[in-house]
Amino acid sequence: MKTKILTMLALLVSIGTVLHLVMPPLLFGVKPDMMLAMMFLGIILFPKWNYVLLIAFATAAISALTTAAPGGQIANLIDKPITAVVFFLLFLLVGKQWNTKITASVLTFAGTLISGSIFLSVALFVLGFLEGGFLALFAGIVLPAAVMNTVIMLVVYPIVEGIMKRSKMATV
Repeated sequence: MKTKILTMLALLVSIGTVLHLVMPPLLFGVKPDMMLAMMFLGIILFPKWNYVLLIAFATAAISALTTAAPGGQIANLIDKPITAVVFFLLFLLVGKQWNTKITASVLTFAGTLISGSIFLSVALFVLGFLEGGFLALFAGIVLPAAVMNTVIMLVVYPIVEGIMKRSKMATV
C-alpha cells in the first residue's frame, strides 16, 4: 500500500466523519449517512481490494463510534463492509461502460439504498422491531440520504477527479 493513497483515504474518511457529525438527526436519532459518499469516492478513486476493505472497515468503525441511532453500532459494523464490497463489484461491472460521473452518481444512489437497507434491517433486528418501521425509516431517512449522497458525488467527484489526475495519484 502506498502512503499517498493511505493519506488520501484517511482524508476522505475524516471528511466523511465531519459530514456525519454535523448532519442533524431526522427520526429517532437516525441521521442520513454522509460518510457513505466519501467511502464510495475512495472506492472509485482507488479500486483495489485492499483499499476497498481498508476504507470499509475504517468507515464502519468510525460510523459505529459516532452514531446516535439505536442499534447503530452493530448495524454500522455489519453494513459498511458489505456495502463496500457490493459497491466495488458493481463498480467493476459497470465502471468502464458509462461516463465516470454518471457511474459515480448512479452507483452512489444505489449503494446508499443498499447500505440503508442493510443498516435498518440489522438495527431493527437488534432492537426487536421486525414487524414495522422499516418502510417509514427507509422513506424518511434512506431515500433523502441517497439523494444527498448523489448530489455530493455530483459536485465533489469531478473536482477530486481533476485534482487526482493532475497529481497523477489516482487510478481513475
